[in-house]
Amino acid sequence: MSLAEPSGIAITGVGHRLGSVVEDNETLCRNLEITPEWILEKTGIEQRYLAAPDETASGISLFAARDAMASARIDASQIDLIICCTFSADYRFPALASKIHADLGVKGGQMLDVQANCAGFVTGLTVASDRMRLDPEVRNALVIGVEMNSRFISRSNADAAIYHSDGAGAVVLGRVAGAGILSSAFHTDSSNYEAVRVRGGGSTFTRPDRPFDPAIDTMELNGIATWKQAITHLPTVIRRASEKSGIDYRQADFFVFHQANLRLIEYLVRKMGGDMEKTYTNVGRIGNTGAASTAIALSEAVAHNRLKDGDTVIFAAVGAGFSFGASVWRWSSVTAVGHEINSVG
Repeated sequence: MSLAEPSGIAITGVGHRLGSVVEDNETLCRNLEITPEWILEKTGIEQRYLAAPDETASGISLFAARDAMASARIDASQIDLIICCTFSADYRFPALASKIHADLGVKGGQMLDVQANCAGFVTGLTVASDRMRLDPEVRNALVIGVEMNSRFISRSNADAAIYHSDGAGAVVLGRVAGAGILSSAFHTDSSNYEAVRVRGGGSTFTRPDRPFDPAIDTMELNGIATWKQAITHLPTVIRRASEKSGIDYRQADFFVFHQANLRLIEYLVRKMGGDMEKTYTNVGRIGNTGAASTAIALSEAVAHNRLKDGDTVIFAAVGAGFSFGASVWRWSSVTAVGHEINSVG
């Protein structure tokens, strides 16, 4: 198979922001019948970052977006497309991307939200790159993954509370000769549609005529079903995306996974005959930030100089529903900026 030519649609800037409240396992376990040691053994997670009461999805997204724009050395006048990937926007509608458009002072262009849960950012990257390849008038795209998971999770629900955090990650896509996205692949297995869900607020479970009900208004999560889905289908989409690019995934230089669970990432890497040295993880230190997690991991990896010009980089994620996505990129050098990046130890 011949090697795919780089599309010329590349990541040119990165940024991220976390919730400002740190919750360690000891604090969380005050409301749970499990121990901090059990959480660490099963998930590898030591603490989570939660949004303060005055923090919003649009607010933390704006911080991440501005850092990504500074990293890419562009301003609002050069953005023609904004895609926000989230299930936890400020409002049911309008789209969160419209709020970011207004707050940044962008004029014209296109904006939309993508809802693919934890696979949202990888999906949004492909949607943006596809738009740019089809429309030469789109000079730069801003893609943001953001979740305010804590607003939909009971701290007494161990199934969900041990994993999830709040945060935003952003990238700018620009036009760079000899670099960019090579290929992508997606797969859906809806047989476990009900395994991870928030029913409240949907048109079937509106709330005007009923009180808050934690059974449907907070996140429900079946961890075993999620694990089985991920280990079955995520390797498949990685292989398919790699085959389309003409690259053996085992020869890729770097992987950026959705940060669901450290033990899951370790298992997947072993199953695929990979090496943990060729990836970057932060889930143990910051928790699972949902659609933001792949973007935040990328931003931190850039800050730690883990990616080199010309590297082959694979992004891969799984989201509730269940959806799976992977994309292969030829990396072009990016410089990290921002106060949050400076503290990524």
